Amino acid sequence: MAEHPIQGLMGVTMDKIRDMVDSNTIIGAPISVADGTTIIPVSKVTFGFASGGSDVGAKASKEMFGGGSGAGVSITPIAFLVISGSNVRTVQLMEHASALDNAIAALPELVDKLTALLKKEKSDKAAPAAEEPAE
Repeated sequence: MAEHPIQGLMGVTMDKIRDMVDSNTIIGAPISVADGTTIIPVSKVTFGFASGGSDVGAKASKEMFGGGSGAGVSITPIAFLVISGSNVRTVQLMEHASALDNAIAALPELVDKLTALLKKEKSDKAAPAAEEPAE
């Protein structure tokens, strides 16, 4: 069966979308800063696609087709991953973040603070034992 003209329109549009949007669009290329910090952009990609066509009826002397297709792509930066040494944190750009989003964003900083607190308590407990005089 011969390919219908609308298939060609849809195929070209989908190929163009594939060219515009790939995994590097969502997780961007790392950006290195002079102090050794690496910043990785994270984006949200949305796209829409539509196509349509019409065949002219049998009353026409030859087969005629009219059609069109289109697509739209939106790329919105939503966050950055900031890697500095062994620390990784998320910097969100969303204005209307939910409580869950805020909690997830604060989690790496909370883990860092808890780790530092536990290390400090462990060193404080070890220090008095070393200071006791021997008899």
